[in-house]
Amino acid sequence: MRVRPGASTTRVGGRWGDAEVLTVSVTPRAVDGAATAAVRDAVAGAFGVRPRQVTVVTGERSRTKVLEVVCEPAVGRARLLDLLDA
Repeated sequence: MRVRPGASTTRVGGRWGDAEVLTVSVTPRAVDGAATAAVRDAVAGAFGVRPRQVTVVTGERSRTKVLEVVCEPAVGRARLLDLLDA
């Protein structure tokens, strides 16, 4: 996913580029991990899971991140496709 810290509103949805890269905008700036924590919360809300079920796999301090969301695979895939088209 591609993160946009310091946005005016928090939003999960849309594509970044031509690939299946989800865009996540969060209001906190990228200072002391605040944006990353907001990304985890926003993604958890978008997928209907608890924040502890969202783990940063790579990109802890980068705008490009890989997250793992613990949920039913078919449900997670369907939700991801919906968010990509949002």
